Amino acid sequence: MSLRFAIEGRTAHLLIDRVDKRNAFTRAMWEAVPELLQEIAATEGVRALVLRSATPGGVFCAGADIAGMAENAADADWCAGQQAAINAAQLALARFALPTIAFVEGDAIGGGCALAMACDIRVATPQARFGITPSRLGLAYPLHDVKLLVDLVGPGQAKRLLFTGALIDAAEALRIGLVEVLEDDCAALLDAVLAGSPQSIRVLKGFVARVQGGQGEDDADSLASFAAMFRGPDFTEGTAAFRQKRKPDFQG
Repeated sequence: MSLRFAIEGRTAHLLIDRVDKRNAFTRAMWEAVPELLQEIAATEGVRALVLRSATPGGVFCAGADIAGMAENAADADWCAGQQAAINAAQLALARFALPTIAFVEGDAIGGGCALAMACDIRVATPQARFGITPSRLGLAYPLHDVKLLVDLVGPGQAKRLLFTGALIDAAEALRIGLVEVLEDDCAALLDAVLAGSPQSIRVLKGFVARVQGGQGEDDADSLASFAAMFRGPDFTEGTAAFRQKRKPDFQG
């Protein structure tokens, strides 16, 4: 299967496995994303998700399958279904409850870059490259994905990447904020995330999403979420560990 997941301890790895086509996403792959994420969310003990190529050191994702899109360009129903599948996949990934890390070892182009941007944090190896190339193909980029890009790099850099379709290396991606970490592995970051309180991370991820959606002040829901944390088991464990000068063992 060209898209699958594997569980390693407390981490789910969503693996892109279409190496012969540079991990380009077919419509069926876009459609599979929400269902696979639901399966991962329902897996007991999983606390984080890593999106990566199934082939170590390989291309992350070359984007949507252009050949399939070209073959069906005259079919309005197919195009509408394709766009719906892309939007549903991106929204499901961006709104996934658990913390998500995109580990980019090779090229992340077009829709592949969008998949990385939909994750919470991006880790890239020095060999990674990023590009958003619809202007080179006479296409547009989904509005949701444009917002993800602008949120990360600002409108000026977003326009530069969108208008030119330029490929940038990992160092430049780090400089402009498209990538947060430049490493040969994401293990250290993943360990740090897994060491945190699952309850805290879930609430904090929700707060960040609210801010990105335009909310700048607390409302009744955010205040209630903040207050509820003091009554949660993770707060009990976290404060006990602090007093005992040990690492907390959060059960979430």
